Amino acid sequence: MRKATPAPERFWPKVHKTESCWLWVASLNSKGYGQFYDGRRVVQAYKFAYEMARGPVPDGLDLDHLCRNPVCVNPAHLEPVTSRANTLRGYGPTAIHARKTHCIRGHELPAPNARRERECLPCKAIRARAAYDRKRAARAA
Repeated sequence: MRKATPAPERFWPKVHKTESCWLWVASLNSKGYGQFYDGRRVVQAYKFAYEMARGPVPDGLDLDHLCRNPVCVNPAHLEPVTSRANTLRGYGPTAIHARKTHCIRGHELPAPNARRERECLPCKAIRARAAYDRKRAARAA
């Protein structure tokens, strides 16, 4: 019977080291992140590399790619952070809206933690007045 090659020995040949990022050149998941079969299950390649180099990811934290490269497995480019911090550091709609300081009309937005909604008070008043006018016009017709 053939002896299985240990996971770390199978992992590193799938990594191309550049001056900064260590690029995963094998299988990718649907979101573009590397994936690797560790002998028991398919795991995220960057998490496998981090855990080999630095140990387990602390409970309740996610790994954030500081280089913003999803195929990078360089442990120096990975930082354990909360899920919220990871989301707000990204480029998705949630992060984009959280970074806004002014509305499209140029009014200053309230602090992100001041209100659940991120709408300036002058625009909220304009929207409410327009809704009132529409209802009033519909009643008159």
